[in-house]
Amino acid sequence: MAGIGIAFGDDIERVNGGRTAELVEELVRGRVASRIFAHDATLWGAEAEAEAAIRLGWTDFEPAAAELIPRIESLRAEFASAGVDRFVLCGMGGSSLAPAVLARWAGVELTMIDSTHPAAVARVLSGDLARTAVVVSSKSGSTIETRSHLATFEQAFRAAGIDPASRVVIVTDPGSPLDEESRAAGRRVFNADPNVGGRFSALTAFGLVPSGLAGVDIRRLVAEAAEVRGLLARDTADNPALRLAAALAGGLPRRFVLAVRETRSARWGLGSWIEQLIAESTGKDGHGVLPIALHESAPELREAPAQAVVVSVADGDAHGAIEPAPEAGVLVSAPLGAQMLLWEVATSALGRLMGIDPFDQPDVEAAKVAARAALAEADGSSSPTAQAPSAGEVLRRLREAVPSDGYLAIQAYVDPNGALAEPLGELRDRLATTLGVPVALGFGPSYLHSVGQLHKGGRALGAFLQIGDAGAPDVPIPDSQSFGVLIAAQARGDREVLAERGRPVVALTLPYGDRSALDPLLAEI
Repeated sequence: MAGIGIAFGDDIERVNGGRTAELVEELVRGRVASRIFAHDATLWGAEAEAEAAIRLGWTDFEPAAAELIPRIESLRAEFASAGVDRFVLCGMGGSSLAPAVLARWAGVELTMIDSTHPAAVARVLSGDLARTAVVVSSKSGSTIETRSHLATFEQAFRAAGIDPASRVVIVTDPGSPLDEESRAAGRRVFNADPNVGGRFSALTAFGLVPSGLAGVDIRRLVAEAAEVRGLLARDTADNPALRLAAALAGGLPRRFVLAVRETRSARWGLGSWIEQLIAESTGKDGHGVLPIALHESAPELREAPAQAVVVSVADGDAHGAIEPAPEAGVLVSAPLGAQMLLWEVATSALGRLMGIDPFDQPDVEAAKVAARAALAEADGSSSPTAQAPSAGEVLRRLREAVPSDGYLAIQAYVDPNGALAEPLGELRDRLATTLGVPVALGFGPSYLHSVGQLHKGGRALGAFLQIGDAGAPDVPIPDSQSFGVLIAAQARGDREVLAERGRPVVALTLPYGDRSALDPLLAEI
């Protein structure tokens, strides 16, 4: 039987000013847990009621999963009989983060493409198409990144003499433009629940279809979540979701950073999924919790900054085994399926405590609009992201821009698996130590669909280092421009919106493929 263990460090009540227990009691008195599972849209106030009314379907994941799983298993067998065993997922934000976690959890191969960098696209296209199927996931059916990926893969399949309809699987909301177009084209379509937002969709078609096709034991995942559903719906002080929400809310606004650490038993990459879930749900109306997924050597683990609550994630055994909690933080111990439902409930309860709507994302669209405008103005060339200031000038401007009680976000519009990936991690660690603030690292445009909401809609405590590259061989997009032009427009659009919101941005462009390009900046730190 799956279980959830949650433990608070000895010091958490002191640093939270004694508010944690008080906030748990508030949630229990308000019957928040049971009302979430009863789809009570009034929990988050009158302004949020219309949105919440169509966003609570994730609490009833079991019936849809029971219908989906046999279809997924049947399609996987059909692909296997045709020699298709390589699966590529084209999706952004909530459409890709959960399947990536599930694939790591199960130890199976699922190729991700959540970037518009031409090198990243070219690398995935270069795989063996004869044994490849592509899953295209888009809730709205109009996401520019996934539409571009779809057109490019279909062209590649045709060039290889393969019928695209036989190799493309669509996951989208019923009635979306992608749904209607795909059915007319003869593609395989899995409809998702329209009453579930993307970041809450881990246990729905968006999480289950690509991971199940790749070989993840999705029956086990759903069973783990189902076993703890009753516990998480209880209005009791020992409800782990309510306790987690209270621990995160208790330190606000001073302790606004959630540092997610994975123990050795839970190296799933769950922190990246939590980043989107928490940031996009809470980062609005001048409020927000900034999640940062830590890696083992991150300086924040040695000495967490005053702004941070550290949450350790562990894989609980059958009894929800407890490991030591961080001194002023929280340990959450549970199997992966239980973890996912727990964090979804906790995020919803956290929104209640913060007085915000956890289901909307009002500032995400701003960067999309700006990117579309920049794309319309593009002359067909993938121009550099920005002129590159000297390393010394970059560091000086960052020191001036980052508030002492704030944070820095490195926004990398480069190939996430390319030559700069490792040096960027080192840069993040060194800047965290040198500046004495939490430092997040996100790859564009993927982060625009997650923490990008918080950067623009949350408290104005962030400074931003936007890094792009120039010189990568470009990849055309059928009936459009190219991926090089697209990613340049997305970077420019994001810079412009941040600047309009009064957020300081330092931008530089590096030569593509040069691993040593960050050496001058690293040498200055």
